[in-house]
Amino acid sequence: MNISGIIGFVLAIGLIVWGITSGGDLGGFIDPASIAIVVGGTIGALVFIYPLSVLTKVPKMLKVAFFPKKYDPDVYIAQMVEHCKTARMKGILALEEAANACPDPFMKSSLMLIVDANDSDKVQTMLDESINFICERHESNFALWVRGSAIAPALGMIGTLIGLINMLAALDPSDPNSASTLGQGMSTALVTTFYGCILAHLLFTPIGNLCKYNHNQEILCLQIIEEGTLAIISGANPRYVEEKLRMMLPGTHVPKKGGAAAGEGE
Repeated sequence: MNISGIIGFVLAIGLIVWGITSGGDLGGFIDPASIAIVVGGTIGALVFIYPLSVLTKVPKMLKVAFFPKKYDPDVYIAQMVEHCKTARMKGILALEEAANACPDPFMKSSLMLIVDANDSDKVQTMLDESINFICERHESNFALWVRGSAIAPALGMIGTLIGLINMLAALDPSDPNSASTLGQGMSTALVTTFYGCILAHLLFTPIGNLCKYNHNQEILCLQIIEEGTLAIISGANPRYVEEKLRMMLPGTHVPKKGGAAAGEGE
């Protein structure tokens, strides 16, 4: 579970509610018509823009954001070094057994490419294309959250314009008391802008960023698998392979004490 993301979301909502109630009435910020315009309009626009194949992935993307799969680069480095040792000690064909027992489909495919005696250029091309296809699929899904973060404030502004138009249309020049309703009307009109900002900056943008972060972690691990695979094909020393793969990690990365066991975090 993404504890920090959930805590941040709850904290933001809690502080906003506290800010509203400390200086006013929470009931003044609840308007069904505004909710229908912003939430319903945003959902309708996204349904209009994106095909059903993308929209059906929304629950999966929410799961990725709040319950992400753990991608630990230390684990993948340890696995590739172990495979390198197996190849040097027992031969390339011994990797077939390791590949069949590998739970990661990308690593399994990479090891089978080695077993099938493919040359390094061919293997690199195939793995690069596979990673690029994964990036394209993920980016097409992330675009939904980016577009939603732009649509929601726009719908909020549309709702505000609707409220202002209705408010001004209800003014009666012959009635001196009609101006007394301007404040209430203006308040209702601005609520839709408030909803649009909340939807964009506390829902769509954070979820999109969380999915993007998890995507980057996954791609890093896939690149570690690719570089490890190419190193195994070249017959590199396991110590050299480990050092090479660790150079792919950020300078601030601190390996876990005692090392990571192969298969952990899968």
